[in-house]
Amino acid sequence: MTHTGTGEITERLYIGGEWVEPDGGHYPVVDPATEEVVGHAPEASRAQVYEAAEAAREAFATWSRTKPEERAAILDRAADLMARDADRNTLLARAETGATTATARGMQVAVGSSRFRRYARGALEPVEQALPPQINEAGPMGKAGVFGAVAVRRPVGVVTCITSYNNPWANPAGKIAPALAMGNTVVVKPAPQDPLSVFAMTRALEEAGVPAGVVNVVTGSAPAVGEAAVDAPAVDMVSFTGSTAVGQAIGAVCGRQLKRQLMELGGKGAALVFDDADLDAAMMGIGTTFSFYSGQICTAPTRVLAQRGIYEQLVEKLTAYVGFLKVGDPAARGTVVGPVISAAHRDRVESYVELGRKEGARVVVGGERPAGPGLDRGFYVAPTLLADCTNEMRVVREEIFGPVVVVVPFDDEEEGVALANDSDYGLIDYVWSGDVARAFRIAGRLRAGGVGINTIGRNMEAPFGGFKKSGVGRDVGSYALHAYSELQAVVWPG
Repeated sequence: MTHTGTGEITERLYIGGEWVEPDGGHYPVVDPATEEVVGHAPEASRAQVYEAAEAAREAFATWSRTKPEERAAILDRAADLMARDADRNTLLARAETGATTATARGMQVAVGSSRFRRYARGALEPVEQALPPQINEAGPMGKAGVFGAVAVRRPVGVVTCITSYNNPWANPAGKIAPALAMGNTVVVKPAPQDPLSVFAMTRALEEAGVPAGVVNVVTGSAPAVGEAAVDAPAVDMVSFTGSTAVGQAIGAVCGRQLKRQLMELGGKGAALVFDDADLDAAMMGIGTTFSFYSGQICTAPTRVLAQRGIYEQLVEKLTAYVGFLKVGDPAARGTVVGPVISAAHRDRVESYVELGRKEGARVVVGGERPAGPGLDRGFYVAPTLLADCTNEMRVVREEIFGPVVVVVPFDDEEEGVALANDSDYGLIDYVWSGDVARAFRIAGRLRAGGVGINTIGRNMEAPFGGFKKSGVGRDVGSYALHAYSELQAVVWPG
């Protein structure tokens, strides 16, 4: 890493334990709030990505045989170092993502550090499961006898980790840490919009003593770098978080080459709100869509299905909620909604709002680019509520990934469940009802990888992943350790 006279960071690739100059030069990383350049990220060539994968392959032979205690100690030290530099890391995360200070500190940097801490413990979890003995009669396979067996989780090998732009700390940490804990080596390809935080994470790992080649980081603004990180012959598995369209392309390559894959893709979370719900609680939960990462989060309850008895009341409450949200500089005290990641994404979100108008939705609040002091630059989108929607509208069916909530009325439980399930996505849905027994019953009928009942909160040991086009596989907690391992059966005569 070098610093220019303006304080901008210029990064290099990290391959085989060395900081390497990129073949393709550098590209600028822009602050979404100010449109100023934060730093310059390296443009890797396809050859350098392949070199990174080969370095990971070479390091795997040793790293996969290290004692779990050694892997745990390195991950624990890395967590300490990330926490030590939390203030600096928070400023960097805020600058390259546009997240508010509180979000950058608490939900990005702190969660990233805590995930390394969690998988330091994970490295020590048992990997063997004893199976019941089996009595075999004499025959063509050999003598009669009692055969014992164990199922053992082994590391997959070299894992490519391709991460999303909405959380450059928690998302990479949630891939790198469990992969390393299981004895894998990694090639990390961060999102092009905000890769600088991943280099800061890499320096913590380097200082913690991770051996050369165990962690490699390649970046680039063009799709070719990610494509090379997927199709590199030395790569055994791809872990991807991002859009469904890109996930489908990656899955096609993995399918042809028979590589393992873990995919956390798009979402269009349904929030079923029943007549007997606590509407203030529902309002607060749904309202996080406007503020949390400015709606750039796949788990957000963006598709509200409101029972007719409380429909207008809920719309009024959400409208009032939006009125209290301060849009502006994420560094300023009191800001709740910062910018989205880029000008292109701002235009995309705004185009969906306009599409909603044309489709017949009622724009209750928002719908115009926010104006005011300091908002003449930066990629700001006004929190927007679209009411009187139908399930056929594209704004209801497609992931917008911004501070936009759509509201669809329904009559009874059967219709509500049917509407919730009538989606290409199935990541996390939500149910708000005063009848908890009914809420649990409905949860069992929802085609989603997770269901929140009267909450948007998550248990960080619960499996995370999606049904349908929201992904393949599960991670988080011990499930991530399973995801980054292969099962091997070991059998012996008793």
